[in-house]
Amino acid sequence: MLVLEASEWRKIESVRKYESSSQCLVSRREVLTWAGTTGVFLMMGMQRPAYAGSGSSPSPCIVRPQQTEGPYFIDERLHRSDIRTDPADNRVVPGTLLALTFQIMRLKAGDCQPLPDAQVDIWHCDARGIYSDVQDPEFDTTGQKFLRGYQLTDARGTARFQTIYPGWYPIRTVHIHFKIRTAPVARRLYEFTSQVYFPDEVTDRVHTALPYSSNGRRRVRNQHDFIFREGGDQLMLQPSATNGGYAATFAIGLRLS
Repeated sequence: MLVLEASEWRKIESVRKYESSSQCLVSRREVLTWAGTTGVFLMMGMQRPAYAGSGSSPSPCIVRPQQTEGPYFIDERLHRSDIRTDPADNRVVPGTLLALTFQIMRLKAGDCQPLPDAQVDIWHCDARGIYSDVQDPEFDTTGQKFLRGYQLTDARGTARFQTIYPGWYPIRTVHIHFKIRTAPVARRLYEFTSQVYFPDEVTDRVHTALPYSSNGRRRVRNQHDFIFREGGDQLMLQPSATNGGYAATFAIGLRLS
């Protein structure tokens, strides 16, 4: 049985407050699934995706579930690819390098095309489980801006970030928050907010090394996370090892009016 301290219960209530608000937009109806070895694409009016061959990546036109923004989003307006530094003092946050690429596609009238000029924000905790520029019962990082930033998608719909593999904190599994905002579409701004997750076995391997190991053994794995259980299996990264750390690409299709 998992025993939580009073401060951890406060964090749970803080996150659940966001879940119950209009900002939490988890919808399983928004999720397109793959079925069978041929990858049947389950979307009315959507063409079946083509495959490049055995072992190839699935079509990037996959609708993913939205998840809660959580209590730690700050619209810092930091346009940068490398989010490891704190602009206040140029300090580089220690941790295992993660090269993270988003591939954003637009779904409309059965067509799937890259979405250029979309703003992709990401934010997450450091190796100790701490977020920047927030006041929390356990820490105060007001004025610091590490591990936050945004990129605009290019003509191919891609946005690339240099960051670190996230650490952990009580009540949550390891994750990265992201938010996608577009130029006005049909007279309104389109916004999509969710989270991406990591395979437990990869996280276990990364967290055995410093600086992660100084934070102790994490308490919550993916299937025990109350937010992951709402569609997290559709939000998984598949990191591959590189010489300097890991690299991962996350493809997502957005239905824009």
